[in-house]
Amino acid sequence: MHAYNFLNNVPHLKTKRTGLSMILDKGLGLNAASDLAQSAGEYIDFIKFGWGTAATFESALVIQKNKIYHANQILTYPGGTLLEVAIQTKKLDQFFKETARLGFNAIEVSDGSTSIAKEIRDNVIFLAREKGFFVISEVGKKNPLLDHKFSIETRAAQIKSDLTSGSNLVIIEAREAGKNIGIYDENGNILLEELDTLAKIGIDKLIFEAPLKKQQVDLILKFGPHVNLGNIASADATSLETLRTGLRGDTVGKINNG
Repeated sequence: MHAYNFLNNVPHLKTKRTGLSMILDKGLGLNAASDLAQSAGEYIDFIKFGWGTAATFESALVIQKNKIYHANQILTYPGGTLLEVAIQTKKLDQFFKETARLGFNAIEVSDGSTSIAKEIRDNVIFLAREKGFFVISEVGKKNPLLDHKFSIETRAAQIKSDLTSGSNLVIIEAREAGKNIGIYDENGNILLEELDTLAKIGIDKLIFEAPLKKQQVDLILKFGPHVNLGNIASADATSLETLRTGLRGDTVGKINNG
């Protein structure tokens, strides 16, 4: 039983389909990974080994960390940048085999740093599902100038296309900074018209990258504690849970678990 269980109204269920939290591992050591899993593992649904960081570790460390996370029912995946490089260098098959060997059980399909033709993107999503991976695709560009060229209609169409191709969930790009990209303006405030348009697709199908606390608060207050949030710093995993449960000043008395 949780401490002060009588004050916490949001259930902690790993079988949930919403209220998902994706945490960013930018290079945690084995002890830090173990500590994270022990203290916040029940609140974490996905851990992403950010961008290309997984390729900088010894294989044994990646395998050990994945075992720790999986023991806490957390899906893990390497950053989409690694897959983009694999496609660019025509090493996709090797990428899939290595990803499985290292123990990852999910794949991120993106083209945030490169350009990938639609037919290739669709095929990669299909292949990843066929190989047994949970597939999360990402929509948006990492360069704000390029990302701004996407109309909201184009962004929505890409999301729908990915879901049709087999993506389990679609991430809305915001990078680590959470500013001047995706659904956020240059100050990190939500562009409500864009958000509302994307939300019509179904928030249960989307993960909103929300690295800043204000963004987490605003999305929780708008959609409720069951909104899916991503790119959360590992140090903020428990903090996010207190926002979801109305146990932090920003959401006290404002959470409706219905």
